[in-house]
Amino acid sequence: MSARIIDGNALAQTVRNEVALRVRRLADRGVQTGLAVILVGDNPASAVYVRNKVKDCEEVGMVSTLDRLPADTSEATLLARIAALNANPQVHGILVQLPLPAHIDEHRVIEAISPAKDADGFHVSNVGLLMTGKPLFRPCTPYGVMKMLEHAGTPLEGAHAVVIGRSNIVGKPQALMLLAAGATVTICHSRTRDLASHTRRADVIVAAVGKAALLTADMVKPGATVIDVGMNRGADGKLCGDVDYAGVSQVAGAITPVPGGVGPMTRAMLLVNTIEAAERCVA
Repeated sequence: MSARIIDGNALAQTVRNEVALRVRRLADRGVQTGLAVILVGDNPASAVYVRNKVKDCEEVGMVSTLDRLPADTSEATLLARIAALNANPQVHGILVQLPLPAHIDEHRVIEAISPAKDADGFHVSNVGLLMTGKPLFRPCTPYGVMKMLEHAGTPLEGAHAVVIGRSNIVGKPQALMLLAAGATVTICHSRTRDLASHTRRADVIVAAVGKAALLTADMVKPGATVIDVGMNRGADGKLCGDVDYAGVSQVAGAITPVPGGVGPMTRAMLLVNTIEAAERCVA
């Protein structure tokens, strides 16, 4: 048995095409959709992510601004910049690239972003709305995962889903979204005893713990759908996920690759959140 590959690149292109159409419709009404991105410091990985996000915006016709601030930027300066973007009606989405330098309080920065412009979906107000089943914005990575499961035709109503990871960015919101879709959800993490006893019973596994090849073939039920959110560097220096792809792909029914899986969808859902914010402004 060889798993069907869920192609994140192809699906992300479909999503971008749909967003581009919505951007053009707003433009016809005199509204230019705008996303503001702030990058503090010179983290190489962050710089790559931001560059790709700006490129995505240009592809779909959004106006994208990038503020590159030095690593020694004060928290007060950053908060002042966010306040200015909050007040700018031409900016519909704001993204502050994480991680931030150690002297800046990430929580305080996230909470400074207007909930109505919180394109990442991390503000406590948006987290609360997600918890109550009335989301305004959904965090981009788990949102992308849900779209991939939908695209793959994976039934979630009544399914047993295991989420490996408990971060505020992926694990926790992912569990909430799967619950909302009717799945029975088990949350596992680095301290979970006998992880395999949970994953072997799962119809859907979302691996998002940040440990290379954590999930192996003997831990997966035949035919399960496996979503690999992990992004690690293997001993050979190559990108790899949390899933032993070579082995698990021979057992699973469907699987996402790394790279080319969840990553492109995370970026695509940022565009979705931004266009939704712009559409709310003219509704």
